[in-house]
Amino acid sequence: MQSWLYPAALTVTALIALSLAIKTAKKQAAVLLAAILLGSALLSIRQYSLSQSELLEHIGENFTIEARVRTDPVALAAKVRGRDIVERKFSFLASTYAGPIRIIAPRASVAGLLPGQKISVTGRVVKGSERRVAALLIASRPVTVIKSASRWAKALSAIRTGLRDASGGGDAGALIPGMVIGDTAKQSADFKNDMRRAGLTHLVAVSGANFAIVSAFVLWCMQFVFRKVPARLITTAIALTAFIALVRPSPSVLRAAAMAAVMILAMSTRQAGDSLPALGFAIAAVIAIDPWQARDPGFALSVLATAGLLLLAPRLTATMKRWLPEKIAVVLAIPIAAIALCLPVIISLAGYFSPISIIANVIAAPFVAPITIVGFIAALISPLSPPAAHLLIALIRPFATVITSIARWAASYSVIGIESGLLGFLVAALLVLSIFLFKRRAVIVILIASLILLWWGRFPAGDWDLFICDVGQGDGYVINLQHHKAIVIDVGPDPHLIDQCLRQLKIETISLLILTHPHADHIAGLSGARKGRTVEATWYGNIAAGTTASIGEYRIEVLWPLEAGLEDANPNNVSIAAKISSKNLSLFASGDIEPDVQGELRGKVGRVDIYKVAHHGSRYQDLTFMRELSPTLALISAGEGNSYGHPAPSTIAALEQLHAKVMRTDRDGAIAVVADNHHLTISSASARFRLLRWE
Repeated sequence: MQSWLYPAALTVTALIALSLAIKTAKKQAAVLLAAILLGSALLSIRQYSLSQSELLEHIGENFTIEARVRTDPVALAAKVRGRDIVERKFSFLASTYAGPIRIIAPRASVAGLLPGQKISVTGRVVKGSERRVAALLIASRPVTVIKSASRWAKALSAIRTGLRDASGGGDAGALIPGMVIGDTAKQSADFKNDMRRAGLTHLVAVSGANFAIVSAFVLWCMQFVFRKVPARLITTAIALTAFIALVRPSPSVLRAAAMAAVMILAMSTRQAGDSLPALGFAIAAVIAIDPWQARDPGFALSVLATAGLLLLAPRLTATMKRWLPEKIAVVLAIPIAAIALCLPVIISLAGYFSPISIIANVIAAPFVAPITIVGFIAALISPLSPPAAHLLIALIRPFATVITSIARWAASYSVIGIESGLLGFLVAALLVLSIFLFKRRAVIVILIASLILLWWGRFPAGDWDLFICDVGQGDGYVINLQHHKAIVIDVGPDPHLIDQCLRQLKIETISLLILTHPHADHIAGLSGARKGRTVEATWYGNIAAGTTASIGEYRIEVLWPLEAGLEDANPNNVSIAAKISSKNLSLFASGDIEPDVQGELRGKVGRVDIYKVAHHGSRYQDLTFMRELSPTLALISAGEGNSYGHPAPSTIAALEQLHAKVMRTDRDGAIAVVADNHHLTISSASARFRLLRWE
């Protein structure tokens, strides 16, 4: 069935139900059904128009099209391909005669592009998964600008750039543009992850809070300019319209703007403002303009957070006032109310919840308004007087530094991991609903059940000797030295994943860090491994065969490369390969050595308990060498669904013929091994159901 037929069928069903509701005088049902009818009808019309786009006739072909830029180009996540990190691409929406499209292009092609510009793009047409666009266009040639941006667009860009430049460097400098105008371009992946774990990401997403702060400030200023209230309100409305253009109309911005407009209208007509009808009107207006925003998680979170503040916060405040002073009760009620309703969506998206986020939000709250107001003024004057903008930013930078410190502090705490997707959403929704319905009794039952599930979901459950981190398409494994110390061999392609793994294992000191060879899937996660940890020694291109070391109970014997700093046309063949032994286990850590090097090592390793299979289990293996190793356990680190076909079926078959137990991260997830006098006990993250877990 075509995608547009689903909402069309819903429209017909809602239309029939609406007729019945009107006939039986069920007004509330009629209103609800009318809303469903409007949304589904608009969505079906939009989806039908996209399904008829001319671009769909050119899927897989190179095609040239003229387009008008609609959004700022945004950097996509960096990708690792073999030894290199692929050049980061940029993505933006554009409108064409054939419907809206998403364009992906290199940095050089999008530098200086602004919303409103008319461009010509040549690239390969791809059927993407994003339903709001007709197709995805991957640029194969530089983007050509046909018509430059308007003066208005250039002025707004100058303000955004001025604030970005005035904010300075570091995490604090990256935070200020995000809090003021939602510009996160300067934020590092590490800082974004800290903000996410701390539950503070909403501070850098322009929402109702920003509009409330800016509108209150503008309205306060207008009392010194205009005597009549309507004139102040009109001026404030104009200022908010300009603010929308400045921050770009994202789903949360449009929702907040629509609600603010309704409140200003109510105030100008001297009618009592009712926030709930205003929120309802805002939701309807935004979805009517752009039905796809109803599927946007950011829009859902904005609506739920606002609903929590309007519906739940007053009740929580009244309840907590029995035991706490009123001001403290209000401060605590706001983040709790917002998080409570957002929790199911947060868990379904992120797969975890941070209990410490409530405290982090309470501590950060007093610094939000000063940064927003002063930063807003600095942004406005930055094109006219950069020194004055720098001076204003200097006043609020200490506040931004405090928030970044709060984010780092909160991110250092463990979070409660829950299954993401529909299951996580249903579990979280059931928990929140139970607390509302059964209150104290539900809290006690949920607390006990959560503790039991967290204990059951421990991984590794108890002691461990060797741990293979699930770092995707790459290598990263850890040898336990006890007392929060470890030997780490390779760090994978993603700093976040290796940091999460070492955090899970409670590793604070890396006694020896071995980076086997210069491929990004082995070394790009280095910053994550170092984050908050002491690295006592590093082997990377400075070690040769014959080197030995004893660390804790382990003896390390380096077998390859033959000389330090060895160069090879294939960097896999300069991998540090070593035999690591103790009274309980023997391990051959192979890096990515290819068959010719494996052949050189015949007769030098002998039988081992554990073989970390070379090159992610690729089909390039020396079977004679593999038979010499004759491992009890073969460990393969590979990314699920990787494009290289790792591990190769032939390699798996060869290992199984040797009666080795094969464990692989693409299917088993992270793997823990306990060794006792060469007897191995193996467990994996996927081996049992883990509804709740500490991460």
